[in-house]
Amino acid sequence: MSFPLLTATAALPAIGAVATAAVPAARRNAAKSLALLFSLATLALAIVVLVRFDPDGSRYQLTESHSWIADFGVRYELGVDGIGVALVALTALLIPFIILAGWNDADPLETGSKRWRPTQGFFALILAVEAMVIISFEATDVFVFYIFFEAMLIPMYFLIGGFGDRAHEHGEEVASTQRSYAAVKFLLYNLVGGLIMLAAVIGLYVVAGNFSLTEIAEARANGTLDMATNTERWLFLGFFFAFAVKAPLWPLHTWLPNAMGEATTPVAVLITAVVDKVGTFAMLRFCLQLFPEASKWATPAILVLAVISIIYGALLAVGQRDIKRLVAYASISHFGFIILGIFAMTSQGQSGATLYMVNHGISTAALMLVAGFLISRRGSRLIADYGGVQKVAPVLAGTFLIGGLATLSLPGLAPFVSEFLVLVGTFSRYPAIGIIATFGIVLAALYTLVLYQRTMTGPVKPEVSAMPDLRARELVVVAPLIVLLIFLGVYPKPVTDIVNPAVKQTLSDVHKKDPQPEVEAAK
Repeated sequence: MSFPLLTATAALPAIGAVATAAVPAARRNAAKSLALLFSLATLALAIVVLVRFDPDGSRYQLTESHSWIADFGVRYELGVDGIGVALVALTALLIPFIILAGWNDADPLETGSKRWRPTQGFFALILAVEAMVIISFEATDVFVFYIFFEAMLIPMYFLIGGFGDRAHEHGEEVASTQRSYAAVKFLLYNLVGGLIMLAAVIGLYVVAGNFSLTEIAEARANGTLDMATNTERWLFLGFFFAFAVKAPLWPLHTWLPNAMGEATTPVAVLITAVVDKVGTFAMLRFCLQLFPEASKWATPAILVLAVISIIYGALLAVGQRDIKRLVAYASISHFGFIILGIFAMTSQGQSGATLYMVNHGISTAALMLVAGFLISRRGSRLIADYGGVQKVAPVLAGTFLIGGLATLSLPGLAPFVSEFLVLVGTFSRYPAIGIIATFGIVLAALYTLVLYQRTMTGPVKPEVSAMPDLRARELVVVAPLIVLLIFLGVYPKPVTDIVNPAVKQTLSDVHKKDPQPEVEAAK
């Protein structure tokens, strides 16, 4: 029996979560170091998974399959395709930076605090989320996926509600109330989506007799499982609704600005750069593969919702006064691009969408973490409270600018390639939708450059005149992300080579081919 590499990659952060939580309350630094060590070990395993994955091999690799609840056809089945392995690597890469960035965020507010192990709990919860996200990217049994898709809500709820942002202009009491509101809203939205998905999961079992993604997809492909049209559409809607909440897609997005605004900066990065990717990933893996005809039936409506997300999110980002909420609305716009690429049903669009998931995770982490370092120095999230920062903290301002330019998809930085592929893939099949979506790029330039201008340029405000530049720990967090943004912007081939075969197989599942360009015959 071969070593269960995928199980180990998900189990290691789970073990780390338990070990970190068990560290005595007085040894906060030991808990932090232990959490970082487990996250780095998980990254090492994820690199092994990445190296062992063969893009030209079988669709699902490193597979594991064991009987779990035999009476109900539930099996513990794991496997990764090119899309899954890329997102496992992204998750494992970002968690150590999230832990380093939040090194002091969960320390007690006052000396002698009696709160139960706040520091240990904070880092243990981050590792627990990592474990659940990774196994969600690996699961090829629908029931196993559903369990961890829902279970990750619990540690996220406590991370948002229990460890909120301390930079709040209305005082700790109001901040605590708003954190609780944001955490409950996050939980309720996602629980409603999960309950609707549970009904669809049960319906799928009634129709198919098992939960195995590979068996159901194979039966659908060879015609041995024939779903009635209405049944397939209802099941698709049940799955898609839950994934659209997680993604988040307009109009199910309203929990995200609250959650990101009230959470600590590392947790805000965890939400949008890691957790939300499960929603868009699941659209590719489950919606398109299990319900191909229903996916094509719903495509026009989903494309409209995606375009609304792109424009609406960007417009609201332009008008924000709060730095973290601006990044949250920008992320809603970016997720609109990802969903647009998925449902354009072209190889360019879906390759761009998958690449966008990776690049958005890196670019948003870079921008949001630098923004968090800025906010922690000034103690305010309001854009109006800053000015002239580049004169007193040039390295901080420079990294903030690169993160912002990546967010607006500047050529030469990683998100440009993915956004370009999404728009090309969309335009080739739906030119009107592609043209409208392009306005999102213009708006992205507006909110990003206005943010930089108002915070970093102009006269130095007295409150920021003594602001220190990035420290060594902060540079260790930011520098690798900036390097990755530039490297993947110039040379995205390592990622596209991994994801493209999986994209072609997904298009084959829905019986779609790329539209042929219309070329007039030479006279």
